[in-house]
This record gives sequence, C-alpha cells and structure tokens, in this order.
Amino acid sequence: MKHDHIDAALTAEICDIVLRERGMSLSEREWKFRLRGYGYAIRDTESGHVVTSLLSGSDLCTLPAPREETVIAS
Repeated sequence: MKHDHIDAALTAEICDIVLRERGMSLSEREWKFRLRGYGYAIRDTESGHVVTSLLSGSDLCTLPAPREETVIAS
C-alpha cells in the first residue's frame, strides 16, 4: 500500500474528523459509511485502524488506540 506524505497538522485534522464521526455513530458500520462521504475508509490491521483515501487508495494515518475507561467501584 502506498502512503501519502502529509504534514502533522493535516494528520491531526483527519484524526479529529474520523474520531468525531465515530462518536456520533451508533455502530462501526455507520461510522465507516459516514467516512465515505469525506472520501475516507478504515482499514483494520493488527496494529489498529488505518485511515485510507478512497481516491488514491493510500494510507493517510493510523488512529490512536481507544482509551480504556476506568471503572471506579463504590
């Protein structure tokens, strides 16, 4: 898979869009559908989710691993 050379600011913007859309989606399927409207797709790898461009097919960035929620026992 080829990689586009993008700067840190653009990578951060792409991650913000992708994660914001994830927060508004009810399922992973809906999330991936919503991202298609932006021209992005998600490729699942052993190391996590990779955002790819639908136009060029190239990898744009890797999403940070989701944070584990801390449960506080009462």
